[in-house]
Order: sequence, then structure tokens, then C-alpha cells
Amino acid sequence: MSSAPVVGTLDDEVVPGSGRRRRRGEAPTAHASSSHYRGPGWTVAGYVGMALVVLLVAVPLLWILITSLKERQDIYVRPAQWLPSPVTGENYSDVTTRIPLFAYFRNSFLITGVTSAAKIVLGVLSAYALALLRFPGRRVLFLVVIAALMVPNQITVISNYALVAQLGWRNTYQGIIIPLAGVAFGTFLMRNQFLNLPEEIIEAARLDGAGPLKLLWRVVLPMSWPTLVAFSLITVVNEWNEYLWPFLMSDDERTAPLPVGLTLLQNNEGVTNWGPVMAGTVLAMLPILVLFLFLQRQMIKGLTAGAVKS
Repeated sequence: MSSAPVVGTLDDEVVPGSGRRRRRGEAPTAHASSSHYRGPGWTVAGYVGMALVVLLVAVPLLWILITSLKERQDIYVRPAQWLPSPVTGENYSDVTTRIPLFAYFRNSFLITGVTSAAKIVLGVLSAYALALLRFPGRRVLFLVVIAALMVPNQITVISNYALVAQLGWRNTYQGIIIPLAGVAFGTFLMRNQFLNLPEEIIEAARLDGAGPLKLLWRVVLPMSWPTLVAFSLITVVNEWNEYLWPFLMSDDERTAPLPVGLTLLQNNEGVTNWGPVMAGTVLAMLPILVLFLFLQRQMIKGLTAGAVKS
């Protein structure tokens, strides 16, 4: 006996992947999404992959910390010892006496703070102009920004060095900061964020009489806070770790940042006491690590903004 055909009303809809019909508005069952379920094997594989990535990142950092707590003769023991015995803080006191550590910290905080502030302000303003203002040549300027992203910073080092030397800015803060205040990445990132904002809210604010600056400060930036935090954190980390340009521009502790100062801990004769070097590395990582721990949630939200459509 042949089965009767499935008959439904206009309010019915066919469940994808099955011949069953359900009423419109009825919540989909687990059977409807079974074709998208990968099974526990994929979940385990995902956790294993995540664990491997964490190990690749964490093991070198852990080794740096362990080495900074070892005595000098224990660093070169073969096979290597993972647990320092005894634990010593001599390397941390040594790093403060061999180099003017606090002067390098001061320079790093100053250079990072000023350069990051300049990049964030210029990046937000230029992105706002390219995204929400109408003026001739806007698309051409954005293509210039994209082109700047494709040029490595190392290519412009020689020309920038010659210009800064002619201006007499070697071994000065402005000689280090001004050439680093480029905004190509920030302009690109923030422009994409501004373009994804609801047009209805932007137009409503304009109808209420909000000018360009008020619109940016009261409407656009509050809705773009996660992306702005991510951009700020990335900028601060990059500027804190900047080495090549400050190394070329600075001669001593008057202007040199911490990454340049740490190179003075290495012996030019090839015999380096790695204990103080590792201790200085740990001290250099601490400010950025604390900053990331406080802002990691906002950074993740900013980097994933626009990745999922509502």
C-alpha cells in the first residue's frame, strides 16, 4: 500500500533535510541541525589544537622566567633544568646595576605614550573623515592608505634616517617619535568599523543637529569602543617593542627605550650572562602583560566585530 502524500497548509514549512513539516513559528528541533553537528571528535581536535598553540607560546615565556631565577652556573647545565635550584633574585638586582634600567623605562613610557596617542588620534580622525564625510578625492586617499600598508617600514628607514639627521634630530625624542607616528593600520581598521555602524543612528544624530566632532565624540566612538580598545592595545604593544628605529636614532640612555637598553647586557666578546638578559626581558614584558590582562575582553570584541552577521 502506498503511503499518502504529506499535505500541509500555507502555515506549514518543510524542515530542511527531512520530509517532515512543522508549523511556522515552531522552534527547530535537534534533528533539523543534525547535519551541521560534527561530533565529539572535532571538539577534541579543536581543544588539542588550542593546547598546542598555547604550549608554543607559553613554553618560551616560561623558560625566560625560569632562567631569570637561576644562578649563572645553572643556566649552562646539560641537560637543562626546568626548576631552578636554588631560586635567586640576583639577576634582577644585577640588571639594575649594569645598565640604567629606570632611565630606559622612562624613555619607553614616554616614547610609547606619545607615539601611541598620536597614532590613535590621527587614525580615528582620518578614518572618520574617510568613512562618514563626503569630499572630493576620498577614494584616492583611501587607496594611498592601502598602499602605505603594503610598504614595509624597513624600506623607508634609509630615507627617514637621512631626513632626521639633516634636521639635527638624532638622539632626540622627536627624532624617534615623529617618523613612527604613521596611521595607515589605524585608519584602515577604524574606517571599516565606522562603515559598519547603523546608518539610521548616524542620520538621526545629524538631524538632531550634531556636528562632525559631536557626532564623532558622542555617537560614533561610544559604539566603536571595542574596536578602539583593540586598536589602542595593538598600537601600544607595537610601540613598546619597537627596536630598529630607536636603535638607529638614540646613542645613550637619554633617549634610548628599554629594548635598546637590554642589548647592552650582552657581551660583545660572545660570552653573554643570560641571567640578567632574561631578567630584563621579564621586566620589559610585565607592563604590557598587565595592560593586556585588563583589556583582553575588549580587544577580543574589537577584533571579532563584524565577523558575525546579526
